[in-house]
Amino acid sequence: MYKFYVDGEWRHDENQPHVSGNYGVVNCVYIAVPQPDMVPNTISPETSGNMEVDDVVMRPEGFAQYSEADLQLSRDRISSFLSTHTVYELLPDSGKVTALDVNLAVKQAFHVLYEQGLPMVPLWDDFKGRFVGVLSALDFILILRELGTNGSNLTEEELETHTISAWKVGKLQLNLKRQMDGNGRPYPRPLVQAGPYDSLKEVALKILQNKVATVPIIHSTGPAGSCQEILYLASLSDILKCICRHFKHSSSSLPILQQPVSSIQLGTWVPRIGEANGRSFAMLRPTTSLGSALALLVQADVSSIPIVDDNDSLLDIYSRSDITALAKDKAYAQIHLDEMNIHQALQLGQDANPSLSFNGQRCQMCLRSDPLHKVMERLANPGVRRLVIVEAGSKRVEGIISLSDVFRFLLGV
Repeated sequence: MYKFYVDGEWRHDENQPHVSGNYGVVNCVYIAVPQPDMVPNTISPETSGNMEVDDVVMRPEGFAQYSEADLQLSRDRISSFLSTHTVYELLPDSGKVTALDVNLAVKQAFHVLYEQGLPMVPLWDDFKGRFVGVLSALDFILILRELGTNGSNLTEEELETHTISAWKVGKLQLNLKRQMDGNGRPYPRPLVQAGPYDSLKEVALKILQNKVATVPIIHSTGPAGSCQEILYLASLSDILKCICRHFKHSSSSLPILQQPVSSIQLGTWVPRIGEANGRSFAMLRPTTSLGSALALLVQADVSSIPIVDDNDSLLDIYSRSDITALAKDKAYAQIHLDEMNIHQALQLGQDANPSLSFNGQRCQMCLRSDPLHKVMERLANPGVRRLVIVEAGSKRVEGIISLSDVFRFLLGV
C-alpha cells in the first residue's frame, strides 16, 4: 500500500485501486500482475528524491480517454452556470478595497503594495473624477529594470521624483518604442472593469482576453456614470470558488472533472526528450540573478517561474508580486539587480513572514495523476494562482497549471 505526501497533506490516487482502514485511513493498493519473461521493475535510489512518499510504486499511465461528448457536456453546464450568475454573488458582506491617487509618488505606492500585501491597486484620477487604471507588481518590475539600465544603482530620489501618472506616461513611451520592434502591448488602453450585475462568464472572459489578474467591480451612478464607487476586485479564483461550491455535490454531472490533468490539454508542460513543444518552459536556479529573473518574467510574459535544483526538483517559485519585498528597509535603494540572486531576494520577504520558508509552503503542487476537480479545489483557495506539477518522490518539475489555463479549458477559449 502507498500514498503521496504533497503540500503537507497525505493523499491517495483516486484513479487507482484503494482501500480504507479501520480508522478511515485510505491507501492505494498495488496489485502485482505476473508477466512471464520480463524482469520486474525496481526503484533506483535516484527516484526517491526529497519528497516524503510512503512506498511509492512507479506505475504506467493507463487512464481512459475522455470523449468529446463528455468535454462538451461539462463545458455547457459550466458555461450555463456562469452565464446565469452575477458578480454580485462575489461581493463580501464587508471588506475594503485600497485605491491610490495617480499623483502619489511611485516610492510611496511601492511601500503601500508591500505593507498591505497587495499585488495590484486601482488608480483614481481626481481631475477626471473616475478610476483610470491599475498599478501592479509588473509596473514596479519595469520601473526597477528601467532605472537599473540608466544608472549603476537604484536611488530613492529617482523613485521619489516620479508620480504614478508620470510613470504611466513613461510606460506608454516605452511600449511604443517596443512596438516598433514588434513587441509590447498597445497603450494606453481603457481600464478593464465590470459592474456588479455582469455575469460571471463575462468577467472571466474579460480577465482572459485582457490578460489581467483582477477586474475592479465598479458601481456607477449619476449622469453618464459620472459617480463611481469601487466595490470589489474580482479574480478567477473567486469565480472558480463559485463553480466548486455549486457543483460540490454533483460533480458526476461534469464528467471531465474526473480526468487526471495529464490526460487533458491543460497547462504548460516540460517537453520530454525528443518531443516538440510550441511553448518553452522556463525554470530558475537559486543562484540566478534577480535581474535575469525579472527579464525572463517580462520577456516570457508569465506571472511566475519555478525555482529548481540541479536535478530540476522544485525548491520554490518566484512570482511578479515578490518584487514588492524590495520595499522592506528600502532595499531597492541599496541593491544591484544583477548582484542579488533569487534566493536572497525571496529571503527579504520571508524575513517579514517567517512561516514561508525557501523550501516550504509558498509552493502549491499537484501530481499528474490528480483529477481536474482536485486541481480546481486547490486553485480556488485564496492567494493560489498556479500549481506546479511535480513527479512523486523526486519533486522533479513536470509542468505548471494556472487559473487562466483552467478557465481557458473549461470555457473552450
